[in-house]
Amino acid sequence: MHIPVNNIIRPRRNGLVKDVEERSHVPLGRCYHCQSCTNGCPFYKAMDVFPNQIIRMVQLGMEQEVLHTSTIWTCVGCNTCSSVCPMAIDMASIMDALRQMALEQKILPGEPDVLAFHQAVLASVERYGRSHKLEIMMRFKLQKRDFFSDFNVGLKMLRKKKLDVTPSKVGDIDAIRNIFRESRREWPHG
Repeated sequence: MHIPVNNIIRPRRNGLVKDVEERSHVPLGRCYHCQSCTNGCPFYKAMDVFPNQIIRMVQLGMEQEVLHTSTIWTCVGCNTCSSVCPMAIDMASIMDALRQMALEQKILPGEPDVLAFHQAVLASVERYGRSHKLEIMMRFKLQKRDFFSDFNVGLKMLRKKKLDVTPSKVGDIDAIRNIFRESRREWPHG
């Protein structure tokens, strides 16, 4: 049976789609739900909703449901999903937009440590222009008062030179800090 293109059901454009597209600069209509993003994600097993389902929820206008998922906080922004997406959809930007919206609506993640960790990473990027993993881990551990639960993993990472003892800085740290200042002016609640 042939179905005319005009009769294909398309998600109607809703306020949530518009908001997420404006924040992320990603046209959500390009996603045809092939699930490549989910299949490429190294963290999909820790997610309550898969990345492609996040896009679908946004397309269907399920704002409260999508903002209450743990998935938007589980995403680490590694862009593996984008690299395998046939439409080059920047899923990390979509997740960033959704996290920002959740914070603006005072919707905290179900896993409070996730927000503390995100804040530690952002503070490191603001300080050095890039993340200093050892400092992030140490600050996070101090905040949680959990000093030894994964101490052996940290030692292995140091031995394999996966953690730099001293932070490296970008050449123009003032430009990075200016981005943070501008962001705070634009999004004062974040």
